[in-house]
Amino acid sequence: MEGLSDSMPKKTNLAKPVKPIELSNSRYINVKTDFSFKYIFGSESRKKLLIDFLNAVFKGRKVIRDLTFNNPNHKGMRKENRKTVFDVYCTDNKGGKFIVEIQQASQRFFKDRILYYSANLIREQGKSVSPDWNYRLPEVYVVALMDFSFDHTHRDQYLHDVRLMDVVTHTVFYDKLRYIFVELPKFKKSVDELKTNEDGWLYSLRNMEILDEIPVPLRKKKVFRELYQLAEVINLSPEDMNLYQQSLKIKRDNYSALESAELRGEQRGQKQGIEIGQKQGIEIGAELERAKAEQEKREMARELKKEGLSVDLIARTTKLSVVEIQELV
Repeated sequence: MEGLSDSMPKKTNLAKPVKPIELSNSRYINVKTDFSFKYIFGSESRKKLLIDFLNAVFKGRKVIRDLTFNNPNHKGMRKENRKTVFDVYCTDNKGGKFIVEIQQASQRFFKDRILYYSANLIREQGKSVSPDWNYRLPEVYVVALMDFSFDHTHRDQYLHDVRLMDVVTHTVFYDKLRYIFVELPKFKKSVDELKTNEDGWLYSLRNMEILDEIPVPLRKKKVFRELYQLAEVINLSPEDMNLYQQSLKIKRDNYSALESAELRGEQRGQKQGIEIGQKQGIEIGAELERAKAEQEKREMARELKKEGLSVDLIARTTKLSVVEIQELV
C-alpha cells in the first residue's frame, strides 16, 4: 500500500503489552473490547469492514463477496444444554458460515470453547427429519482475535491457520472446517513495514487506541478511512459512550489485578536474601495465580452472562458478587 507525502505519526514502542489507555487520552476506541468489536464489525451497515478484514486474514484462500448477519444467540438441543452466544455470526453469499470472536484475556479451555462453538454450528445444519438429506454440510469458519498469546507457539507466529490434516501426508483431509487464530500481541510491524491489507488491519486492531491519527500508509484506502472515522471516540453516542466506558473498566480491572501482583513480587524480591527469596517466590507465584484466577473468573462470568444465565447462578458458580457481575459487559 502506497503512502502519502505528509508527515508520519509519532513512533511508539509496541514490543511490550500496552497498558489500557484512559478514555480522555485516546482519539480512537480500543477495538479489543466486546463492545468495540461488535460496534465496528457487528452490524449490517458496516459489513464492508468485516468483509475486508476477513478477506485480509484469509489471504486469497477464501474470498468473500457478501455477508448476511445472523442471530448470534443459539439454544442447545435440550433444556439442559448451554446456550451459545457468538460475538459475530454471519453467512456469505455461497452459504459458508462464519463465527468471528474477540478474546481479551487468556482463558482456560479457550480452544475447547472455540471447538464447541463450531460443533454447535455444524449440528444446526443437520436435517435428520428429511429422508433425502445426504449429510452435505456448508463451510464453517471460526476467526478468533486474541489480545494474548498462546503458550508453546513460536514467538514470531501471530496467525494460525488450522484445518483437519493427515499427519502422515500433510495434506488437507477436510477443507470445509477452518479456524483462524490471530495473536495480536505478536504482531509487531512498524508503520513503515505495512504492505498488505492484513498488515493494515492487524496494526490497526492492535494499536488504534494509542494512535493520534490514521497511519499514513492506510490513508489511500477507503476502508481504513471509514474504520478510523467510525472508531473516533468523539463520534460515539451517549449510550455507546457509556457501554464503551464499562467495557474499558473491565479491561483495566483485569490489567490492574495482574500488574499489582507482579509489582508486589518485585518489591519483595528486592528486599530479601536468597533463602527468604526462595520461600517468598512461592508466595509470589501463588499471588500471581490468584490474580490470574480472579481474571479467569471475571472472563467466565462474562461468558456465562452472554449465554443468558441468571446473575444468582453466575454468582454461585464464579464466587463473584452480584454487583461485580452486573457491571460486566
